[in-house]
Amino acid sequence: MNVVGIVAALAAEARALGPTKSRFETPTFLADGTLLTVSGMGFAAAAQATRALLEAGVTALASWGMAGGLDPGLHAGTIFLPSDVVSAAGADFPTASHWRERLAAALAAQRPISRGKLLSSPHALGTVADKTAAFAATGALAVDMESLAIAQIAASQGVPFIAVRVIVDTAQDSLPRAVMAASRAGEIELWRMIRALALAPAEFSALIRLAQRYRAARRSLAAVAHAGSIAQFAFPDPSDAGVS
Repeated sequence: MNVVGIVAALAAEARALGPTKSRFETPTFLADGTLLTVSGMGFAAAAQATRALLEAGVTALASWGMAGGLDPGLHAGTIFLPSDVVSAAGADFPTASHWRERLAAALAAQRPISRGKLLSSPHALGTVADKTAAFAATGALAVDMESLAIAQIAASQGVPFIAVRVIVDTAQDSLPRAVMAASRAGEIELWRMIRALALAPAEFSALIRLAQRYRAARRSLAAVAHAGSIAQFAFPDPSDAGVS
């Protein structure tokens, strides 16, 4: 039986898919039969979550959530369906074209879709200078911290893979350190954010701006979820023979 596994770094991202609980220590079935797990941030956490999904029997993998913009033309809330997931070292993992394009067609009637390379970084690109440099060096339009791990494992196991990302912070936005300090194990811990802001009150305006960007990104994630199960597009129909 074909089953799609979805990895989200944060519970707030996962909730766009329907579940309301705050913890996802083990893969959880959604109403459409897909398996969801919340990994926490970063390569190692995503790899561990991906392996758990494969052990649970999934036969396709999706990276789900938000990303930072590297291309100045991408606005907060833009839906981004990467053609490739790349690393700064030059690794390149194409996403499953049949899955990506069928999903894009289903979404196009509602919102514009962007495609291109997604950079997966081992650390957050928190400054405008970092983002500008990464854009110039890799040609990637956006950046996350998890998709490379999922893509590598999918390729090693020969299972289809896509990434579904929406832009939250743009290429012109610096990422407040308070946000990174508050992000732990798939949740944003308010007390950590308050403490970090107390140490750097000048970041408050940037945090307010990011909150506005986040609301736009969350609406776009919800739009993708409401367009229908991404699992329905994961496996080619018999008539799609020859389409990779």
